[in-house]
Parts: sequence; structure tokens; C-alpha cells
Amino acid sequence: MAKKRKIRIHKLFLISIGSLFLTGISLFIFVYLLSFVLGPPELANDQNTILYSSSGEIIGEQHEGENREWVNLKDMSEAVIQATVAIEDRNFYEHHGFDIKRIFGALLKDIQTWSLKEGASTLTQQYARNLYLSHEKTWLRKMKEAFYTVRLEMFYSKDKILEGYLNTIYYGHGAYGIESASNLFFDTSSKQLTLAQASMLAGIPKGPTYYSPLNDSKRAEDRQKQILQAMYQQGKITEMEYKQAAQAKLVYKKSNAQEKERVGPYFQDFVIKEAADLLNMEVEGIRSGGYQIHTTLQKDHQLLLEEQINHAITPTSEVQAGALAMNPNTGGIIAMVGGRNYQESSFNRTVQAKRQPGSSFKPFLYYAALENGYKPNTMLPSKPTTFQLANGETYQPSNYNGYYANKEITLAQALALSDNIYAVKTNLFVGPKTLVETAREFGITSKLPEVPSLALGSAAVSMKEMVTGYSMLANGGYKIDAHSISKIIDHNGKTVYKHKSEKKNQILDQRKTFILTHLMTGMFDHELDGYMPVTGSTITDQLNRLYAGKSGSTNSDSWMIGFSPSIATGIWIGYDDNRKIEKVAEERYAKEIWADFMRKSHENLPNETFSVPSGVIGVPVDPTTGKRATPYCNTSRVMFFEKGTEPHEYCTEHFHHNQEDKDVKREDKSIVEKIFDLFD
Repeated sequence: MAKKRKIRIHKLFLISIGSLFLTGISLFIFVYLLSFVLGPPELANDQNTILYSSSGEIIGEQHEGENREWVNLKDMSEAVIQATVAIEDRNFYEHHGFDIKRIFGALLKDIQTWSLKEGASTLTQQYARNLYLSHEKTWLRKMKEAFYTVRLEMFYSKDKILEGYLNTIYYGHGAYGIESASNLFFDTSSKQLTLAQASMLAGIPKGPTYYSPLNDSKRAEDRQKQILQAMYQQGKITEMEYKQAAQAKLVYKKSNAQEKERVGPYFQDFVIKEAADLLNMEVEGIRSGGYQIHTTLQKDHQLLLEEQINHAITPTSEVQAGALAMNPNTGGIIAMVGGRNYQESSFNRTVQAKRQPGSSFKPFLYYAALENGYKPNTMLPSKPTTFQLANGETYQPSNYNGYYANKEITLAQALALSDNIYAVKTNLFVGPKTLVETAREFGITSKLPEVPSLALGSAAVSMKEMVTGYSMLANGGYKIDAHSISKIIDHNGKTVYKHKSEKKNQILDQRKTFILTHLMTGMFDHELDGYMPVTGSTITDQLNRLYAGKSGSTNSDSWMIGFSPSIATGIWIGYDDNRKIEKVAEERYAKEIWADFMRKSHENLPNETFSVPSGVIGVPVDPTTGKRATPYCNTSRVMFFEKGTEPHEYCTEHFHHNQEDKDVKREDKSIVEKIFDLFD
């Protein structure tokens, strides 16, 4: 009985295997028969992706100005052909479109990780994808890719397929095809490429941004050596050729007029990356997919921001710059500068770099303080202080240039003068954990250590994070999504993405947000001058309306971030290698660029003010004592409080000083003047 059962199971197993085999054979025959009936696919791909500004003006065309000349395989350097095949598809001339061994290996890894990250695409598959398909990471796309691969292999020779691949693949920096890439990188034709040059270019298509020698020479050289080693192991070059090419010093083309003419090249790169994320595609698929991408960029603001940076920074200076302007009400990025020269470096310092923001981080601290009982007139001492920490260690921060009030000062003055002792005391009072949690509410996602020095901006963050956080203050405390794309239309005219303005979600307390915003206008108000001038004193005369802001500096970073109700802008100045900023002029660049840009960008805008929410009251306060100001006080500034928390006690300190001064002046008067004074 058991034996018969085993026989039945064995038969069922054989039948199942046979059925699967027959199904596979039938599917195989069907695909090839259908491919034969449909005939050869067209070998053309003229779909350009176009980028538009917020006003509908074309700001970039991804294929614009590139060399689209088709180069025959026989007119290309043999080295670039061999290098490409060696690294991308060593069995290209042996298989029929699919490398079965590589496919099964990649498929096994995909199943194990439940992803589509592992690739085993042949050159034919990649060519099919570039010509006919999107770059979506889906199983359906892979099935379509396989179908087109069969048709290409059925009707075109291997050389024709390889020729098409080398003429359409993307090499980064707007260069499609080997001829365009040869001209872009080495100012030569593809026929003249040396083995060293060819092996360098062959490594780029796997990750045009990642492996570009113009972006990261070390990573590109490692990839080049990997290719040369593969060519040597496959017997395509000799050991001597391998060594000579690996040691060759490559010289890259210095300039590219095409890149110089682009509007906001750093912004355009950011847009393409954002589009790829939104549509779950690869960057190369977006660039060559025939999309119309409508962006949030305002061209006049973009050109103005670039102009101010170029005007302010001395051409001979090696210092770098990053800048970002945003509409705080929508989160739309209206201008972006990722560096001083895109041709020399496409690294975007506003989104890819993370630097210490210094004191520009303090507004997040003082919002936490307002939530924990602080008021604009809260008094704390400003003097050299050594803090004894819970772990037994000590921490001794210092103020700029060692200046201190050596007495108590108000929160308003501490923020305007950027007093570090006040900030650290406040951080220890509210707790470093609270500061981290508050920064998260402002959209800061970078790693933030729960330490006392976080109050002074010791953690590395991006410009995009900081400007987003400041924009939440500018819009009254509402959450925003920083973005660069408003709409994407595919090559068929179908809208495949449209940015949805989310329902306003109040994240921050409206009253405390306004109070902090008004406190941040203090950096431009000389009424808050104390043991040193307010930190914005050098640019106050350049401003034409009320702004809120905060500067920040470390040994190697200089920041200025500020806003009106309409525009929030951040400027960063520093060296890529983190060297110390030693020149006084370079320390001033951030503030000067910010002030000039904000003034000129607001020239045609109405003179808006920050709206005072209900439940908030403004009273004149003496900045020195923190009490209500009287006519006898030397200085007075209106400060805002939540109703019920405003000070009621009047300042008496300056009354006595002023009365004494009047008595002295009275003694100096003549008898006649004294008589007339009796009638005052």
C-alpha cells in the first residue's frame, strides 16, 4: 500500500515537472513567434525631458546642446568597446540576449531580500530599456524588457546592438552616448580614446553621478582599475597595457559652455533626483524619458542669488558657498545654489553637505525654552562659566572674542548678541533631549547628540533642513514639505504627478512662534546693543523692511538664515576641506549675500509684517533690566508676551541716573536760565 502511494506521488511529481516544462516551452515559443510577427523594433529614441520654471519658462532640456551624432562601431576606439563589454556583459557575443547564469544568481538574491536591487542585465537588455521602457523598478517592466530584448536579438546583429548601446547610454553631466562623453570629459572623439580614458568612461554608466571623475576622482579611479583588471583577466589586454593604463594621469576638459548656459544647474540636478524618487525610477530614466517637469523655481530669484554670490565673493577666493531660498507658505524652493562653479564641482552643498550651523541653531533652543516657561525678559547671567555635567565632566564654552556682560541679560538680548553662556544654561535647563525633540518638530532629521554643546550648533545638518525649519517660523508654525516639483507630465501628455498642498497642519504653538520670530528681529535692532553690538549690525543699513534671522559661525562655517513672511533664505560659506575661515572678509560673506538678496528680491513685494496672533500683547521693555520701560530709560524695545505673562514692574534704575544727570546739568546753568526753568 505504501509502495503504491509512493509511486503515485512520484508520478504526480513527474507530471508537475513535465507540465511546468511544457508551459515554459510553450511560453518561449509564443514569445519568439510573436516577436517574429511584430518584426524589428525601431532604433530611435528622441524623447527629451524638459524643465520649466514656476512661470512656465523653459529652464533646462536634458538633451539640449549635446552631441547627438551617431558614431559607427568601427569609428570608435577598440579600447572603449572592449572595456564596456568586459565590465557590463563579458558574455555578450555568446548569449542570445540573456545571461542565464547571472540571471539566476541575481534572482536568488532578489528573492532572499524581497527586492529588485540585484541586477544581471545584459547590454541588450539595457539597450531595450533605454529605447522603449521606463526605468521603474517593477516586475512588469522587467517582463517588457525581456520581450524587447528578444526582438532586438532576433532582428539585429550583435555589433548593431552594441553600437546602439554605446550611442545612447548616459555618461552623466548631460552627455548621452560615447561621442558626447568623449568630448565632454577629454575634448576628443571616441575614436581617439586611449585605454586609460576608455576604461574610465566605461565605468560611469553604472552610476553617472556616483562614478563620474568630475564628482569623485577616487571612486572613479577605483572603478577604472576594476575594469582594467577585468580586461586583463579576460585576456583583452596585456599585463604591460594594464599597468600603463592604471598609472596614466588623466587630464579632463576644463570648461563646458553647455553647462555654463544652464539656469540653476544644481537645482536641475535636484529636480531630476526628486522626480526619480516620486516616480520610483532611476535618474537616467527621468533624464531620457520625455517628461515635462514643472518646477517651483523663480528664474529671476535664481539669477539674482547667483549674481549676489558672484559679486560678493572675491574670484580668487577658494571659499565655497551654498544658498537656498524657499516660499515658507508652500515649501516650494524658489532658488538654489549648490556651489560657486558647477563645471568644477556638481556636488550640491545645500542638500548633500552637512555642516555645523553654529548659533543659527539657537532659535530651535529658544522655542523649547518658551515652551518651558521662558519669556523675552527672562534674565540669566552672562559671564565665563564652567559647567559641571552629570557624568562628572566639565564643559567651558565661551562667547565670541571672549566678550561677556558679566551680569544678567534678557533672552531678547542674549539672542540678539548670540550669547553662548545663556544658550548653554538654557539647554541644561530644558534638557538636551528636549532640544533634540524640538528640532525634530522643525523638520531636522540629521543625527543630533543630546549634549550641552548642541545649543551652539555642534551637530552637522543640511542647509535644506535649516531653511525648512526657519520657514515654519515664517508661516506661523505650520508644517511644510520642501520640494522643487509642482507637476510632472509624461511623453504621452498624461499628468503622472501633481504636488498636493497638504491641509495646513499646525505643528508649533502660534503664539510662541510669533514671540520667537519677533525676538529674531532683534539681531538688526540697535536698541538691543549691549556688551557688543547686535550680530546683524553690519548689514542693518542694507535692509529695507522688517526681517527675522539668525547668524551662526564655527571655525570653518559661516551661516546666515532669515526670513520675511514671503521668503526664507539661508546662506552658507566655508571650505570643502573644513579648513578654518581666517579672513575677515570671508566671515562677512554670508550676511552680505543674504542682505543684498533679501533686499532686492523684495523690491516688488508688498511690505508685509508678521501677524500678531490673538492672546499676545506687546509692551515696551528696558532691555537691560527686563522691566517695563519708562521715559527715563536710555533704550526701550517693544517685546511680546502671552497675555498674563507680561511684566508689570517698571524700571527704576534709569530714573535715578537720569535725575542725577538733570541735576548736574541744572547746576551748570546761569541764574537767568534757572529763573526761566521755574516756569517750565
